[in-house]
Parts: sequence; C-alpha cells; structure tokens
Amino acid sequence: MDGIPGGGVVRGMEKLEPVGWESTAGIIAARIRERIIDGTFEPGSPLGEAHLAARLGVSRGPVREAMQRLIQEGLLTNRRNRGVCVISLGEGDFADIYFARGVIEKEAARILMRSGEAAHLEELEDLTARMSEAAGTVEWSELTTLDLRFHETLVASSGSGRLVRMFGTLAAETRICLSQLEPAYPAHERLVEEHRSLLEAMRRGDEARTLDLIDKHLSDAVHDLRVNREPGGS
Repeated sequence: MDGIPGGGVVRGMEKLEPVGWESTAGIIAARIRERIIDGTFEPGSPLGEAHLAARLGVSRGPVREAMQRLIQEGLLTNRRNRGVCVISLGEGDFADIYFARGVIEKEAARILMRSGEAAHLEELEDLTARMSEAAGTVEWSELTTLDLRFHETLVASSGSGRLVRMFGTLAAETRICLSQLEPAYPAHERLVEEHRSLLEAMRRGDEARTLDLIDKHLSDAVHDLRVNREPGGS
C-alpha cells in the first residue's frame, strides 16, 4: 500500500487507476490525429470503431476513448445517423481558428519581447533558417511542419502552460488548414519571408510592428483559405 513517511496512507491514492489502458488510448488518438492531418482520413468521412479496432489490433474500449478525445479536440464529430466522422472546416472555422491563434500568439510575443530571453529568439532564428533551406527542396507538408513549430515555439517561450495547452488544441486544426493553403503559396519563400519579418521585429523589440505582423500573417491565411475554396480560386 502506498503511504507517506510515518506509515500514513496518501489521501485519495486508492482512486488512481492503472495507466496502461489510458496510454493505449493516447497512442491510438495520436495515430488517428496524424491520419486526419495528412489527409488519409478525409473531411466528413466516417470512422467505424470496430473497423479501427480490428485494423489496429486492439479492443474497442481504447479506440472509443481515443475517439472521444478527438471529439473533445474538435477533430472528430458525432453525427446523428452517421456516427463519428472527421470534421469538415468551413470559412467560419478558418476565421475562428486563426482569431484564437492570434490572441494566444500576440500575448506570447509580448511576453517574449519583454523578457528579452535570447535563447528563445535563437530557437526561432534556427527554425526560420531551416524553413528557408527547405523552401525550394521539400514537400509543402514538411515546410508547414516547420511553420507550425515556429509558432509552437513562440507560444512555449511565454512560459505559460495554459497558453501552450490552448495552442495545442488549435494546432491540429491549423495543420488541416495549412494542407489547403499550398495553392496560395506558389513561391514557398513568401511563407519564409513572413516569418523572417516577424522574427526581426521581435529582435528589435518593436511590439507594435510585431503584433501587426502576427495579425497580417494570420488574416492573410484566412483570406487565402477562403479564396482557395471558391470555384476557380487560386
């Protein structure tokens, strides 16, 4: 029996459950999330619990738990008469996702500039350099992975666990959006230049310019997503 020095029992310890089943559910959720992000599971497509369990070689219990996690994250939805399906993002979703990101990222940028933590800026510098190197040589999905990592690093630099968790909820949805943005960036260097300008403004400690650039970067993405959804859009 678990206890504390002196022989006493830690209060509430008996309510803790084994972690194995939960870990399995987490692994399954991660795999399904990856397949949603890379487009294997297309928007609107149904996901059968029994089929997933058979394919993954596990019981239906952890699959059910994994699907509930992804419903809470907003990547899956439970539709009447159709069961659990992959979400379909529309114009309202694009605007809401990027609005929420803006609130989080602008606050993180303020904190970073006011703290003057050079190490975090160096991390962002390294990611920007890697994006520049990758712009002409890799697939769009790899470039956008670096893009999102830049923004995750920016948020992490705030030191706020809550901001990081909130951003994490938006990250998977953002990846779905980014997968639809490639036609708007025929020259991948444009994406790199947006991040380079943002980094330079933060290095100078120019708060007003930094916040304006974050707003522009995110609002341009929403505009491009809308254009790409229109017939004949490019």
